[in-house]
Formats: sequence, C-alpha cells, structure tokens
Amino acid sequence: MDVYIDVFNLYVMGSIQMLISFHFFAKFLKKQTKLIHYILFISIGLVFTGLPSESFNGLLLYILLLAADGIIILKGDICLSVLYSMVTVVIMQLCYGVFNSVLSVFYPVMFSFNPEIAGITFMILGNSSLLFSMFCYHIVNKYFLSADNCPNNDEAKGKYTFMIFIPVFMMFLTGKYINSTVYGNTIITDKLGNIKGEHYQMAVIQLLGIASIFCVMFAYWKLTENFRLSREMSCLKQKEHYLYQYAEEAKTRYKDTKAFRHDIKNHVLILRELLISNKWEQAIDYVEDMEDITEAMSFPFNTNNPVIDMLLGNKLGMAEESNIAVSCSLILPYPCSIKDIDFCIILSNALDNAISACKRQTSDMKKYINVTGRMQGNIILIEIENSFCRKGVIHKGTGLKNIQAAAEKYNGIMSMKAQGAVFTLSVMLVVP
Repeated sequence: MDVYIDVFNLYVMGSIQMLISFHFFAKFLKKQTKLIHYILFISIGLVFTGLPSESFNGLLLYILLLAADGIIILKGDICLSVLYSMVTVVIMQLCYGVFNSVLSVFYPVMFSFNPEIAGITFMILGNSSLLFSMFCYHIVNKYFLSADNCPNNDEAKGKYTFMIFIPVFMMFLTGKYINSTVYGNTIITDKLGNIKGEHYQMAVIQLLGIASIFCVMFAYWKLTENFRLSREMSCLKQKEHYLYQYAEEAKTRYKDTKAFRHDIKNHVLILRELLISNKWEQAIDYVEDMEDITEAMSFPFNTNNPVIDMLLGNKLGMAEESNIAVSCSLILPYPCSIKDIDFCIILSNALDNAISACKRQTSDMKKYINVTGRMQGNIILIEIENSFCRKGVIHKGTGLKNIQAAAEKYNGIMSMKAQGAVFTLSVMLVVP
C-alpha cells in the first residue's frame, strides 16, 4: 500500500503540480504554450528533480528548470524568467506549508478515529493545497502582472528585477526551512496522534509569507508603472516642444504669406505696365525676383506631409549651417493614421542624434546625413544614415528609447547598424 501511495505522490501529483506551475509561469511571462511544451517540461521534471518539495537541491533544480524553459522554449526575458520561476515555486511552497500546518492541528482528531484513514486523509487533503496555489497564482497574474495593470515593457521590468529578487529569495529560504525542519517527508506522532511543532504559528508565518509575496509584486507593479509614466512624461514634453515649434513656424509662414498676398496686386500691376511698355528684360527680372520670394516661403523638402516638411526644414537647415551635407528622399502618406506627433518624435530624435554624431567628427572627415523613406503596402520604412566617428559601444539614450516607444505604438520596430564610419537607424511602422 505504501508503495502505491509513494508512486501516486511522485508521478501523478508531481505531474499535476508541475503542470499547474508551468501553466501559470507561462502566464506570468505572457507567452503562448503548446501541448508539447507541457509534456517536455513534465518529463524532464520527473526525471531530474522528482517532486519539487523533496529537497533543497530539488527545489533549486526545479526553479532552474522553469527559468530555462522560459528562456529557451518560451523565448522570455532572462531576468524575468528567473524572477517568475522563483515566485512560482515560493507560492507553491508556502501554500503547501500552510495546508501542512492546518492539517497538523486537526490530525490528532482524525487519528483518534482511525490512524490508517487519518494518514490517507492527511495525504489527500495535503495535495489539495494545489487549489490554494492556483488561487494565489490567479491573484498575482490578474492584479499585478496582467496587461491592463502591468506595462508591457521588458526594459522597465528588468530594471527592477534584482531589487525584488532578494526578498522573494529570502521567502523561498524561509519556506524551505519550515517545511524541512517542521514538516519533513516523515510524520512522527505520539500515541495520541499529536505531531510535534507549533503549527498555529507556522501557519500564520507562512500566510504572512504569501501576503508578503503579494506586497512585493504590488511594489513591483508600481515601480514598472512609474517607469512607464516617466517615459510617457518625457514623450509629452517632447510633443509640447514640437507643437510650440510648429505653431511659431506656422505664424511666421502665415505672416509672410499674408504680406505676399497683400502685395500681389501691386506686383501684377507692375508686370502689366512692363509688358505693355515692351520692357521684356525688366519683366523677366521682376518675375525672377518674385520666384525668389515664393521660394523663400516654401519648404526646402517635400515629403507630402506639411508638418514633417517644416520639421525637416528646421533640422536639416541646422545641419547645413554646421557644414553637414544633407539629402532627403522621404515620401510619407498624407493624410495618415499615424499621428504627425509620432513622426516628429521619430525624425527629430533621429536627426538630433545624427547632427550630434557629425559634429563630433574631426574637420577632415566627410560629414553627411541622408534621410530616406517610403511606403510599401501598409508598411512605412524610414532610414536615417549619417557619418560618425566610432568611439566605444553605442548605448540607447532617451532619444532612441523614445523612437522605439513610438515605433512599438504602431507594432513597429527600430534597429541600428554601425558599419565602418556609417551609422544607420531604421524604423518600421505598420499603418493601422
């Protein structure tokens, strides 16, 4: 009988426990799973670790197995995979400990009726701790890691992973110590069925441990939320700056256009008199002067989007003033469901970085900026190529992070390539 019970606990309940933990672990990582993933994980888990609660080394191996599956099979972030594997195991461990403590209090009552039945009942009810584990997993996933409550930003999550890893690891050690010292694999009772230990205190301690996990995950959510809000605040400040720039430029253009329209009647009258008097050369010179006036009022670059024309005129004009050769062959759809502000965030940050890179070059090096872009189907591809002087590793500053955030807003991507003295920034946007 004991052999069958051991087999049942090891293979049946062990498989169910692994199935539940892996399922919620994948949910924490926001990854899709297939049936083959579950089969592979349970097979490896039973072969190499046995039940996760058997020994300290077994638990560590189980955590590493979960993390490895998250990284290799589910393609999750390394830091997040390690953290969530630890959270998954700690919750399972603490729930198991709470049920052990509660059952140890009521075991003497069951023992007084029938010791053998009491042992089987103890085992069955102990395994029901899986239901409590599922409830705790659901709380963590729904209220602290759901898409609505937790920003989908691996950079923000990874930034604070180590900060909360230490308290989670300490809870893991505490729970393991309680289960190993108070509730081992063998239950020793006296003649009345009393199990040695302060079970009320142990139950309260482990319930507080579960509550602490919730508090840690809540703090984790708040930290990542604050990170997201600070990023959005940075983007909003940039948008405010661009809107102010656009408004000032629009006022200037409107003033010049109004003055030209006011004088157009006089220009027409002068041309009419010159033509009537057969002063052809003077009339041609006068028309050329008018062309210069209208040229000054138009944008130097034509992308089919007036806002971007104005932005490129300002940015590339600044580059030309710094003796940087510029060229632009960017054509954008207009009107477009991608907001002008997001185009401005991408192009202004990219051009600011390109101008700064060119200015850092020595005077004898060729300095240039090329802006290209086109639309194919519902995909817009923008490329900014510039000369630069390579010094060390290229890091993502605030500007590049804002570009990436704007691209991801439209299910797009940003990529960088440095080859020789040429740096290329590519941004792909999917038009909704």
